[in-house]
Amino acid sequence: MTAPTGCPVAHGRAPEPAPVGDIRAEAEQFLRLFHGEHPKTGPVQPRLAQVLAEIDETGTYRHTEGELAFGARVAWRNSARCIGRLYWQSLRVRDMRKVRDAGTVAAQCAEHLRSATNGGRIRPTVTVFAPEAPGRPAPRIWNEQLIRYAGYWDAETGAVIGDPRYLDFTEEVMRLGWQPPATRGRFDVLPLVVETAEEGVTLHELPRAVIHEVELSHPEHNWFAGLGLRWHAVPAISHMRLSIGGVSYPAAPFNGWYMGTEIGARNLADRDRYDLIGPVAERLGLDTSHDQTLWRDRALVELNRAVLHSFNRAEVTITDHHTESARFLTHLRKEEDAGRKCPADWSWIVPPMSGALTPVFHRYYDTDQLTPEFVLDPDAARRGTTGAPRAFPEPAAAEPKKLPRIRRLNWFTRRAPVPVP
Repeated sequence: MTAPTGCPVAHGRAPEPAPVGDIRAEAEQFLRLFHGEHPKTGPVQPRLAQVLAEIDETGTYRHTEGELAFGARVAWRNSARCIGRLYWQSLRVRDMRKVRDAGTVAAQCAEHLRSATNGGRIRPTVTVFAPEAPGRPAPRIWNEQLIRYAGYWDAETGAVIGDPRYLDFTEEVMRLGWQPPATRGRFDVLPLVVETAEEGVTLHELPRAVIHEVELSHPEHNWFAGLGLRWHAVPAISHMRLSIGGVSYPAAPFNGWYMGTEIGARNLADRDRYDLIGPVAERLGLDTSHDQTLWRDRALVELNRAVLHSFNRAEVTITDHHTESARFLTHLRKEEDAGRKCPADWSWIVPPMSGALTPVFHRYYDTDQLTPEFVLDPDAARRGTTGAPRAFPEPAAAEPKKLPRIRRLNWFTRRAPVPVP
């Protein structure tokens, strides 16, 4: 969704707060932006004076609900790697800044999925948990997305069962106490991993009621359903921090809806992921003897047709790369008409399939990094695929260290999560 930029997090140590001078400058820039785009809020000076005094006293400040919502939406607007920004103003912002304990973070992540799924009519949503504050580090979510599939080595065949991207992550959560299903499958949902400075690392099973998946079939080839493929409906990025006016929110999972190629041309097709181009080509009876038959291209198209067909048949929101490319250019024109720059990373905006057939291919884009923004530090990126390094030192314990228990969440997350005895 956005470029992996930001301040590195030192291994085993919470990041140092930004210098007060930097926070003051970023706060002023943000507040002028907020008041400039919301004239009805009145002049910026009274609010700016209040915020600067708060920063001088505490080293940080608290956003109003309006500032938080605006900042989160503009962070999506500024996401240079996201093609789906036309609807940035519709982003639902769930204010969970009071939440710091791991169990409630996990429970609200489950509620995020339930609410965002919306019976299949996916709603762009962000849930913002507690911010970093001097002397009080914020919680972290290790997972790249709230829903990701496990990957296992098959000792008998030497092949991978599931998603190879998460082999190391799966091994780590198993070491921490996660028990995979008795029969390991290709689409076993990984537990949610939440880390806090006070509680350390905790694992949380997502309730099946909030995991909406789509069984994949093909509009013409009946054999496709026999491949046993499926994918989850909500792409909720969960390991990026939301940065607004000098305030950092390390746990702020957010989602739009899928563009079909994200699933059909990347997750299911990449050689280091599910690598299904070969099996699909074989079932199609294609000539795979040499590259000039374009067998990979033909198999890729059919795999992507299956994804779009299946989501539409299941009445789950999805878009295709041609439609979304046209929408992005509409967004671009709106931003230009508003006198704003629209940063875009060409290598991400151009779809991974039939790029030259889409209008986004044939032009250049601004590459300025704008704030507010979603950012990814290197350690968070590593945690999302390997489960290391930890964000904080392990909490001191009066008794020998025990592995964290797996906590199963009630799908109705307004109740406290119920630990397994």
